[in-house]
Amino acid sequence: NDGRIEMDSNLIENRIRPLTLGRKNALFAGHDEGGQSWARFASVIGTCRLNGVEPYAWLTAALEAIAGGHPKSDIDALLPWNFPKVAIIAAA
Repeated sequence: NDGRIEMDSNLIENRIRPLTLGRKNALFAGHDEGGQSWARFASVIGTCRLNGVEPYAWLTAALEAIAGGHPKSDIDALLPWNFPKVAIIAAA
């Protein structure tokens, strides 16, 4: 009865499709620990995307900072929500 509401759910289905495919792929992780590792990785990637950060750029910078002696006491500075927004993530 409300003409402002979209009749189909294609936009939402397209947004969750990569998550659903990833979840199905995780079934073949081979071991419980493999599935948990996949879940951690997917969580980090999702956090980057939610914060508008390109995941590969963030991971590269964070690992380089850690290898370069970044202090453990300032580990929060390396989290995705504190990473500079140098690249905008296109809607998947």
